[in-house]
Amino acid sequence: MESASGGAGPSDPNTEEGPSVTGSALLQTQQSQVHQPEASSPAPLSRYESQKRRDWNTFLQYLKNHKPPLTLARCSGAHVIEFLKYLDQFGKTKVHVTGCPYFGHPNPPAPCACPLKQAWGSLDALIGRLRAAYEENGGRPESNPFGARAVRIYLREVKEGQSKARGVPYEKKKRKRPTVTAASVSVTPNQAVKVGGGSGGVDGGAAVDGGSATIATAAITTSTSV
Repeated sequence: MESASGGAGPSDPNTEEGPSVTGSALLQTQQSQVHQPEASSPAPLSRYESQKRRDWNTFLQYLKNHKPPLTLARCSGAHVIEFLKYLDQFGKTKVHVTGCPYFGHPNPPAPCACPLKQAWGSLDALIGRLRAAYEENGGRPESNPFGARAVRIYLREVKEGQSKARGVPYEKKKRKRPTVTAASVSVTPNQAVKVGGGSGGVDGGAAVDGGSATIATAAITTSTSV
């Protein structure tokens, strides 16, 4: 007599019935590692960002070498002006003194013994970069020493002094405002006009029914007469 438990018994773990769950997961992990794209390298810094980082590190080194040493928290506008004057020794711009025969001469015919200094434009751009770097490194805008009033006054004096000494006027370039051309289209009631896209116009076409429509560079105004 057959036993009542004569059903299919538990499968033998030693029998080969395909890959096990562990083996399958391991295979998928290996495949994903093979096909996983490499992490993209960070984008290189722009020329402005690289220069800003170098300027910031230079200023921090200046504070460290200052006697007595200064911390960034104690730095004021007066210390920033000292830093700008310190940089004059590395300048390459000839600034004539008052007694020089070439004072106010834009193109002196011969060399002179007047000192070389940092050009006003270079100092102005430097302060702009340091002002941004200060806030990017956790500084508060209201306590930014590079935006102090004393620094702005000093830069203005350097600008005016170098302009007279070198005979080079520093004038702001006036921005040319773009001329806006407007076209008016009169539309009689119950008449449709299709406006086609042009350079600076309306793209894709637009149907305007009734009233009058004025087409400008940036807007379309439609009014309907009753």
